[in-house]
Amino acid sequence: MPRRATGPVVDIQRARRGAADDGSRQEQPSGSESRGASVILTVIHVLRCFTTEEPLQGVTEIAAKVGLHKSSVSRLLATLEQEEIVERDDASRKFRLGLGLISVAGPLLANLDVRRVCLPSLQSLSSSTGETAALVVWSGAEAVTVEQVASAQQVKHTNPLGTRYGTALSASVQVFLAELPTETARAQLEGGMPGPPEGVDVQVFLDRLAGCARRGYAVNYGETSAEEVGIAAAVRDHRGEVVAAVLLAAPLYRIRETQVPELGAACVAAAAAISSRLGAPNGRAPQAAPTS
Repeated sequence: MPRRATGPVVDIQRARRGAADDGSRQEQPSGSESRGASVILTVIHVLRCFTTEEPLQGVTEIAAKVGLHKSSVSRLLATLEQEEIVERDDASRKFRLGLGLISVAGPLLANLDVRRVCLPSLQSLSSSTGETAALVVWSGAEAVTVEQVASAQQVKHTNPLGTRYGTALSASVQVFLAELPTETARAQLEGGMPGPPEGVDVQVFLDRLAGCARRGYAVNYGETSAEEVGIAAAVRDHRGEVVAAVLLAAPLYRIRETQVPELGAACVAAAAAISSRLGAPNGRAPQAAPTS
């Protein structure tokens, strides 16, 4: 999480004075180099306006903090929004940090405190199943990997942190879609965010999502890749809302279809353990439904 900026206007002014002072002692940078450094510095100060205490920021607030004109801040935020570095809050229309930062900062995620919440459960799931366990979050249209414990086996399925799953058949995407109100999920599928599987009627896929919700986990058995199996279950916070999903990933040749219910139950148990640490109601995520 970016740190709170302390006196950003003063910092910018000092940086400009420092650049001028350095110029008297060493070779003066070219105009393009100077402008590029200034833009980078400005972007950093804008991002540091977003803090844990004040996660939502408006254009006027940011402009006052960084000492820039509102039109300049507005253009900068528009560019950052296109790259998903920031996103708009639907209720206030203010900005907050976006999940695009995860793709940039993926290698650093191992040092974040959130890792301590999910890591023991992911390690246990990977150890008990022999497969790769990961934690993914929802961007609104894609599932994004934020933590992962790789299988100890030589042949395994892994992805870099920041990897995005954007197809409706992905197990993690199914989990998040299944938690949406039916009409919201329908609108997203019909709008292609993500679209339904090719040749599959939207209502048929919605029925599949309803089954995922009842069962407690979603399955992608070689549907997006003939060589991979994915099983995912929802993680809930203290409000009972889905905030992430546990994803179990494995090579398809090693997983028989008859094993899926057992692995699904293990995935649900891991999600429940993480949910409990997050203060989920009753201390648990939904349990996997018994299979016949």
